[in-house]
Amino acid sequence: MIRQRLAWLWLLLMSACLAQAQHAADTTLHIREVIVSSKLTFREVIPSQKLDGAELQKLSALTVADAMRYFSGVQLKDYGGVGGVKTVDVRSMGTNHLGVSYDGIMLGNAQNGQIDLGQFSLDNVDEIALYNGQKSAIFQSATDFASASSVYIRTRRPRFLHGERQHWRSKLKYGASDLLRLSSIYERQLADSLALSVSGELLTASGKYHFRYKRKNLDGTTAWDTTAVRQNGDIHAERLEANLHGVIGQGTWQLKGYLYNSERGIPGAIVNNVWSRGERQQDLNTFFQGQYQKSIGNVFSTKWLAKYAFYRTHYANRDTTRLPVDNLYKQQEAYLSTANVVELLPNWSASLSYDLRWNKLWADTYNFARPMRFTHALSVATAIDYRRLKMQASVVGTYVHDRVRGDTKHVERLTPALFLSFYPLGSARWLSLRAFAKQSFRMPTFNDLYYTEIGNANLRPEKAAQYDVGLVLNRHFQQGAIATLSLQADVYYNKVNDKIIAYPKGQQFRWTMLNLGEVDIRGIDVVASLSARVRRDIITTLRAQYTYQRSIDVTDSRRPFYRHQIPYMPRHSGSFIAGLEWRDFTLNYSFLYTGERWNEQENTAYNHMQPWYTSDLSLQKTLKTRHCQWRFSAEVNNLLNQQYDVILNYPMPGRNAALSVEVTI
Repeated sequence: MIRQRLAWLWLLLMSACLAQAQHAADTTLHIREVIVSSKLTFREVIPSQKLDGAELQKLSALTVADAMRYFSGVQLKDYGGVGGVKTVDVRSMGTNHLGVSYDGIMLGNAQNGQIDLGQFSLDNVDEIALYNGQKSAIFQSATDFASASSVYIRTRRPRFLHGERQHWRSKLKYGASDLLRLSSIYERQLADSLALSVSGELLTASGKYHFRYKRKNLDGTTAWDTTAVRQNGDIHAERLEANLHGVIGQGTWQLKGYLYNSERGIPGAIVNNVWSRGERQQDLNTFFQGQYQKSIGNVFSTKWLAKYAFYRTHYANRDTTRLPVDNLYKQQEAYLSTANVVELLPNWSASLSYDLRWNKLWADTYNFARPMRFTHALSVATAIDYRRLKMQASVVGTYVHDRVRGDTKHVERLTPALFLSFYPLGSARWLSLRAFAKQSFRMPTFNDLYYTEIGNANLRPEKAAQYDVGLVLNRHFQQGAIATLSLQADVYYNKVNDKIIAYPKGQQFRWTMLNLGEVDIRGIDVVASLSARVRRDIITTLRAQYTYQRSIDVTDSRRPFYRHQIPYMPRHSGSFIAGLEWRDFTLNYSFLYTGERWNEQENTAYNHMQPWYTSDLSLQKTLKTRHCQWRFSAEVNNLLNQQYDVILNYPMPGRNAALSVEVTI
C-alpha cells in the first residue's frame, strides 16, 4: 500500500511539473549569473580523489557510502541490505579518524564517533572528494585541519541559464528487496543574487533477499550449507533538505535545514541457527547550519560557520532469546567557527581559524552519566607558492573539556602538519611530486568513556602519525583519440598509538575499554583514469584503483596475534570502472575486489575469510522533449551472483536489479 501511494504521488508531481513547464516556457526574463572567485579561497597543494555528479549518476550506487567504495585506500564496513549501517575506514586508521563534511561543515557524533554514510543519498550530491591527511588548503576551519582524513560531500547548487527561473527534477526507482524510492529537487531563482533549493526523498524496502549460508569445519568438511531469506532488514525513511544560496559583493552565504527520519529493522548476525532478530531502531537526525564568506580585494578573506544539530535514536531489542532492551538516546551539538586568511606577499598567505563545539548526550538507561563536552580548536597555517614549489604548514591546538556529574576532565593536544608539492618540469605542471607528514588524534567517544559498566573514564586519546610520498600525472590532449590521462600513486606509512579497544574484564558479558592497541600501517595507493573519443559520437572513460595495505598489530610481542593483519583489513583491494557513451545511451560497468581477510585478531585458518568481488552493469537512455529531459536507467548489481560477507555472518545480497526513471524540467 505504501509503495502504491508513493507511485501515485510521483505521477501527480510529474503532472504538476509538466503544467508548470508549459507556463515557464513563455518566460523571457534574463537572470544574471554571478561567479565569485578569489585566489585566497583555495590554494590546494595535494589533489584529492573525486567523483562528480556525472560519474555518480553512472554508478550503481544508492548512497554516499556505496560511491566511496571506488576510492583507493578505502574499506567500507557494510552490514548488508538497503538500511544496513555503512561506515568507512581510510588507510586502516579507523572509522573515528575520518572527518565527514556536508556542504562545508563537519558532521559530528560524540556518542560513538561514527557517521553512517548510508543515510546520505546521491540524488542531490554534486561531488564527493576524499583527502588523505587533510584538505590541503589553508582557508578552512580548525576542525578540517585536525582530521586524519576527510570526505567532503557537496550537494547540488542551483544554476540558471538565460531566461530560466526554476528547475524541477524528480526520480522514481524500483528494485530488488521491494525497494521503492522517490526523490525530487526543486530550484527557484528568487532574485539575481538569491536562489532556493528544496530536495526530498522517500524510501521504503522490505530488505528481504535470498542468500546462501555455507560454512566449513577446519578439516574441510561442510558444517552448514543452506539457502535462506534475509529477515528484519526493512526500512522506511524520509529526507528533507532546504537551502538558501545568496551572493554578495565578493562573497557568498548559505543557509541549510536538514531532516532525516527512519525506522528500520536490524537483521543481526546469522549464528547458532538463528535467522532473524528482533532489533529495531528509529533515527531522527536534524540540523540547521549557515555559512558566510567574503573577500576584501585579493588581500583578505573571512569565513563564518554556525550549526545546531539534534539527533534522537530509539533502540529496542525484543528478541525472546535475550533480555529485552528499550533505550532512548538524545544528542545535541552546537558549533561556531571562523576562518581568516590574508595575503602577506603575492605568493605567501597565512590563516587563523578558531572553532568552538558543544556536545551533550542524554539517555534513559539506568545510572547514565549524561556527559557534556566543550571543544576549542585554534589553527595557524601558512602557504607558499613559489616557482616549482608549493608548501603548506599548519598547527592545531585542541582543548577538550568534559563535564560529568560535577567532575571535569581536560585534554590538550598540539598537532602539526606539513604538505609539499614540487613540479620538476617547471611551467609544465602536468607532473608533480608530493609529500606530507601529519600528526593527529581522536578523542574517546562518550560511549568509550561513560557507557554504563563498559566505559573507562581514564582512557587516553588515540594518537596517529601519517607520512606520504607520491606523484601526480594529469595530461589533457587537444588532438588524438585520448582526451585526458590521469595517474596518482602514493606510498604511505601510518602509526596509531593508544588505540582504544574493548577488552574482557574476566567475567562473561563484562567488557571495558582500554588503551592497548598499537598498529603499524604501510601501504600503496594507485589511481588511474583515462577518457578517449573513439569516434565523433563515441566517448570511452576508464578508471581503476588499487590498494595494498600491510596493517599489523604491534601492541605486545607476547600475544599470539603479534604482527598479524588487523581484522577485516585486506592486503589487496581494488576497483575498475568502464563507461561508454554513444549518442543518448550510456553503458557503465563497475568491478570491486576485496582480497582475503581475517575476522579476528589471530590470522588463523578458522578466522580466514575468502576474497570476494562483484560486477555491476547499468544502461541509461536520455530523451529530450520540448520542455523536459527524461533519463531511463536499468541496472544489474552483483551480476555473477557471488555470495559473500563484508562482515562475518552478515550476508550481502546476490544478483539484484533495479529500474529508474528521472525527469528534469
